[in-house]
Amino acid sequence: MAVPRAPSLGAELGRWFADLHQEEGVRLRTGALLEGARGEGRVEELLLADGTRIGCDVVVAGIGTAPATGWLAGSGLGERGVEVDVHGRTALPEVFAAGDASIPFDPRFCSHARTEHWDAAAWQGAAAARAMLGEDPGTPPLPSFWSDQYGVRIQSVGHPHLGDSVLVDGDPASRDFEAVFAREGRPVAGLAVGRPRSIPALRKRIEAGHRAAREQEEVPA
Repeated sequence: MAVPRAPSLGAELGRWFADLHQEEGVRLRTGALLEGARGEGRVEELLLADGTRIGCDVVVAGIGTAPATGWLAGSGLGERGVEVDVHGRTALPEVFAAGDASIPFDPRFCSHARTEHWDAAAWQGAAAARAMLGEDPGTPPLPSFWSDQYGVRIQSVGHPHLGDSVLVDGDPASRDFEAVFAREGRPVAGLAVGRPRSIPALRKRIEAGHRAAREQEEVPA
């Protein structure tokens, strides 16, 4: 990609992340295709599609993940992942699923979506256990994660990729800002950089927006 993180955060914030790494001395090669690797007994050189050769001592590859669900073939639960309701129930009686192999239902958007964060997997497992015991686990929390990079706390809550606009408050150049992603004017996600105390408020704004949308839908025309 020409800009890192563009599919999930948009070009503007993607460029901010690119600048962040470059300011710390990282050399980025974007819009590049890796064609091969060479070396004697270990990788010593990478070859890009444009003919560029990059010498290296260590290679770290981040190519995404795929849940190991092939064993579900023929089960009726789906091989790409197991669709479950908010409490982990599958389409089969008395069968539950949680974690990366599951595709939970998000009542806020009325759709199934996989969330590959450890806190989501932990909540899903606990919710499935409560449901098995006949208890109501409640509404699943918004997906969230955090990362410390170059001494800066970066946090995200909600579904940034669902937004059709983004409003930034603060000073990105000083690594102190928050961004609110909205869809049709309703907040769906938030990103906080250098503002760890902003996440609870962002979470409340997103949840309030969902409640208002539900109430509006329930009002008869």
